Amino acid sequence: MNEKTILQFERIFPGIWRARVCANTDTGGMGTSLTAFYKHEPRTEKLDSLPEAGFPFDGAPGGEAFCQSDGDAGTVICLPLRLSERLYGLGLNYQRLCVNYAARQLRCDHYGGQDNGRTHIPAPFYVSDRGYAVLIDTPEPVSFYMGSSVRRDAVNPPPEIHRFREKGWSAVTPAEYVEASFAAGGCDVYVFAASKDSKSPMRDAAARYNLWSGGGFIPPKWGLGMWQRVSGYADGEDVRAEAAAFEEHDMPLSVIGLEPGWQTAAYPSSLDWDEKHFPDHKSLMAELASKGIRLNLWENFFISEKSTLYDPVSPYCGSHKVWNGIVPDLGSPEAVEILSRHHKKLAAEGVSGFKVDECDGFDGWLWPDHASFPSGLRGITMRAIYGAVLQRMQDDAFRSLGRRTYGLVRASNAGAAHLPYVIYNDCYSFPQFLTGTASAAFCGALWVPEVRDASTPREWARRFALSALSPILMLNAWASGAKPWKFPEIEDTIRSILRFRQSIAPALYNAFRGWYEEGIPPFRPLCMDWAGGASEKGGELDDTENPYSLGELLDVTDEYLIGRDLLAAPVAPDSDTRRIILPPGEWYDFFTMERVENSFTREFALDEIPLYVRGGAVVPTLGEDGALVLRCCGREGEGIIYDDDGESFGYERGEYSLIKVIFADGRADYTVESHGYEPGYGDLRFVFSRD
Repeated sequence: MNEKTILQFERIFPGIWRARVCANTDTGGMGTSLTAFYKHEPRTEKLDSLPEAGFPFDGAPGGEAFCQSDGDAGTVICLPLRLSERLYGLGLNYQRLCVNYAARQLRCDHYGGQDNGRTHIPAPFYVSDRGYAVLIDTPEPVSFYMGSSVRRDAVNPPPEIHRFREKGWSAVTPAEYVEASFAAGGCDVYVFAASKDSKSPMRDAAARYNLWSGGGFIPPKWGLGMWQRVSGYADGEDVRAEAAAFEEHDMPLSVIGLEPGWQTAAYPSSLDWDEKHFPDHKSLMAELASKGIRLNLWENFFISEKSTLYDPVSPYCGSHKVWNGIVPDLGSPEAVEILSRHHKKLAAEGVSGFKVDECDGFDGWLWPDHASFPSGLRGITMRAIYGAVLQRMQDDAFRSLGRRTYGLVRASNAGAAHLPYVIYNDCYSFPQFLTGTASAAFCGALWVPEVRDASTPREWARRFALSALSPILMLNAWASGAKPWKFPEIEDTIRSILRFRQSIAPALYNAFRGWYEEGIPPFRPLCMDWAGGASEKGGELDDTENPYSLGELLDVTDEYLIGRDLLAAPVAPDSDTRRIILPPGEWYDFFTMERVENSFTREFALDEIPLYVRGGAVVPTLGEDGALVLRCCGREGEGIIYDDDGESFGYERGEYSLIKVIFADGRADYTVESHGYEPGYGDLRFVFSRD
């Protein structure tokens, strides 16, 4: 390995620095930048307005950040680490948040039951509780060693300890660097830091990363309603019957999702309408739209010979097939343009969005790592970018029509916060759904804990309650054919949960506005805003079950924040009781508006959803009569309620409205600011907490 090269960081925005690492190729090109593939555009004006921050590696005990390269052998990036730091990130995780001492080989793949680096979002990005974040911007698979690989040239090496004669021995030997290695090639290393006076330094460092990624998105308003995915065998009449059944059961419905059967071929896909089973798909979508229901289409991008896309895209496909379908080269502008034109046509006919499946991995049914593509990209690189480039392609198609979309995808990567998609997979573990909802914030992404089926009424209700507090409320019945009224004895409970989701839509919309405008993840773990909450899990030394006695620092993984003011703590399906841990400060029950203790244990009925409001907050909700009901919690406080047309990109041009509220002692005043858009709500009412 070559000698150390000190990384030269240049300030590119307040609190953001970049160092360029060169190894055999120039940096910044398509071959060396992960994020360049999907063309994010930093929110320059917003970033320039942020306060300055100190460079986080200055004065680190181990010295400066450096790299080492050795021709074709690879590149190693070494980033200073204080022993007291706690680190988070390295992709979408489902079992834990803190990644101290972890060794992760990041690779785009389906989730296989372990947080080992094979994940739907293998983002080479981590956040420190010292208020900074790091991105290694390369499409190569990156191996991370999070402070447990001690170098021989360490400035402060840990002491050697006799395991059976001295106290304090551990299999983990704390190191003074995070080390990241990848195959030969250049990269950019970005550092994002919060200002010194930040009250939530981890959150604010991640927010700068999201703003650099283009900012978050604001979904169309219909995307925050109820989604029902129908059986893969459904035809046009089945879709009409589905919509009618929801109306008969008096349950709200915003989106119907079609699975592979809408196409003339599936596995491989044609991406063409099956006119036999959907002979009038345009009028079908018009009928649904008249009822406020949109249509979402399932896809994968392994193209069948039966497809109208086959001949045009064939010259721009890779060396291997998947399920006998050709694989478009998403490093080829020609291939992306062909796919974009096709999706623009589907969107123009009335489709609202897409569910992009099978783009994450699983070695047994994807192209191999050594596959080649006309653009020159290797198979492993194509795997890293595939999901994010498809998101960008589809978003561009809708943007060309002036309409927002909101979709589902199985893979993404770092720097894709600006793309309007939510990650899903085949896992169905309730605890891991909860952790994933929180963990996605460390990727600049969103995760959907969908409902599929249940064996008991209690499980059914608990899963719906979790989904109602997530980016998308969805029943995915592609295989089960289940309906929300699956258990008649709790149909009223499910109906109340769906209506609850409708009622909090303005609050969710406000949270997404914070993501777009400030980069703050709308769904995130408690540790992002508060440094506390960690517990240590150890174990007795045992020569078979626990030979290393590894300690793990775990944050709260079964609660998460929504926007600035809400905290969700869903109840597990196998229990009616749970412990609630609330951060410092005043908190109020969302439903009763009564103040609650910061930590307590209680029983929750099936129609009770643990949701809490920060003291001093104003939470916008919808009343059953369509009025905007503002919940004011605490003796005094203030809030801003955001609104726009919910469909177009006018908000990006400054077309929106703000209702600014100040309240104290049971009285409230407000002003309305209209910026090219008048608030779309009806009457306005206030509800005050009971202290």
